[in-house]
Amino acid sequence: MLRAAPCTTRLAAAGSRGSRTRLVVRATADAAVIESKNLEVMRKFSEQYAKRSGTYFCVDKSVTAVVIQGLAEHKDTLGAPLCPCRHYDDKEAEASQGYWNCPCVPMRERRECHCMLFLTDDNDFAGKEQDISMDELKAGIGGI
Repeated sequence: MLRAAPCTTRLAAAGSRGSRTRLVVRATADAAVIESKNLEVMRKFSEQYAKRSGTYFCVDKSVTAVVIQGLAEHKDTLGAPLCPCRHYDDKEAEASQGYWNCPCVPMRERRECHCMLFLTDDNDFAGKEQDISMDELKAGIGGI
């Protein structure tokens, strides 16, 4: 939920002894609502992409859950679902370039997912699922 948080600033008028008050309104958002929204967005994206690409989630759903959570956090902080399983010197620059935004170029070109989110059926860790419920997701990341 977005809320307006009033903030006042006093500005001294040039050549006067008085001051003017300017009201600045800043929008704030409840972090839990944003996280929940982005978590749901990335959950749905992951399900759709797995089905479209013919890939499967890891047999250990907690792996899937943690990766989806990382994507959701990056979507919130960077505006893009940057791969959460890699180290970046400059996350903002990487997100703007798009190479490692999910689905990353290696996944799109060669079906290679470093995070083990999208696994081909010949991968030893691939499960049979292309769906993950919000309850499974929350259980896998510790019930946020």
